[in-house]
Amino acid sequence: MSAVRLLIVAMAVACGAGAVFGIAYTIVAALLIRRFFRRSACVPSSYPPVTIVKPLYGDERGLLTNLSSFCHQDYPGPVQFLFGVNDPADPALLTVDALRRLHPEAHITVVADARLYGPNRKISNILNMMPQARYDVLVFADSDVSVAPDYLGKVIGELQKPGVGLVTCIYCGKPEAGFWPRLSAKATNYQFLPGVVIALELGLARPCFGQTIAMRRTTLDKIGGFEQFARHLAEDHAIGEAVRLAGEKVSIPPFTVAHACVESSARQLIAHELRWSRTIRRVDPLGYLGSVLVHPLAFALFAVMLSGAAAWSWQLVLATMGARLALELVSDRVLRHAHRDLWLSPLWDIVSFAIFVASFWSSRVTWRGFRFEVDSDGLLSSVQDERVID
Repeated sequence: MSAVRLLIVAMAVACGAGAVFGIAYTIVAALLIRRFFRRSACVPSSYPPVTIVKPLYGDERGLLTNLSSFCHQDYPGPVQFLFGVNDPADPALLTVDALRRLHPEAHITVVADARLYGPNRKISNILNMMPQARYDVLVFADSDVSVAPDYLGKVIGELQKPGVGLVTCIYCGKPEAGFWPRLSAKATNYQFLPGVVIALELGLARPCFGQTIAMRRTTLDKIGGFEQFARHLAEDHAIGEAVRLAGEKVSIPPFTVAHACVESSARQLIAHELRWSRTIRRVDPLGYLGSVLVHPLAFALFAVMLSGAAAWSWQLVLATMGARLALELVSDRVLRHAHRDLWLSPLWDIVSFAIFVASFWSSRVTWRGFRFEVDSDGLLSSVQDERVID
């Protein structure tokens, strides 16, 4: 056998081994998801006043529905809703006006302030809002999130556990109408969410997500405020790490919030996924590199090509698809989602692997209409004359 042929055979076997690892990972993820969400959330011992802080930007699809979900909370304590924009002409303010009409009883405060403290405009927005925050328990939540009526009670219950300084939440995908949002939800529900759960259960990650960051004002003061994060791409992760370094715990309760999947084109979806992938690569480069092994279908297909379509390689393809189907069925059952679009899974697995590879080609990201360079420390620098119009 020639050296070239030996190399091809070795590569086929290596790809087969990668596929086997990915199949095992997928099965373990399905088991751990069931275990994680079987736990019970904490019940609050008291209901302190809460300020919900929501930075806004633009007329997002489903924004009114998302904001309204926070006004439908079964929470007996006082709640202030604090909304902020960088531009007084931001169309998101029209949605806030509609929210006031729908919920006249809600205590709503609005801040419009263009001051910037760094390239992370979300953090600048929050810094401008904070002087208007009335209460000492603060819940920061992204604008594209919707929640169940018991959300706030569960978060506050978790925050009241001994030693907990910050509560964050895993999120699932809630697609708007259309093909691309459904594909985006696939990425969130069957790639991101299982990855987070398995990393948490095995102690491989210490995440913090902007979909929910709940803390007391004393904790915020203890870590030195938010201005230090005004150049961070993954400001949520950095906030979580700062709380841990301050000697307090970051807790993740066993329920999800819903992240709106609204990408209306392939370009928007790929830009979003590339930003997320490059963010993870900067936060945890070794872990992200190792995550190549959670793409079993890609490895199985490479094994098919390199082995000359040997029977064992096709069996691996079928096994990867079966494991993926099992994961989706378990996740849907746990999250109480309807089974749908199962045929999209192989398509997304291939696209996802391509995005993984592409994430190493550049350090640029697109975020809310602007392009940035990201350095090796995960810090942002604005790219001049690079505003993006979708």
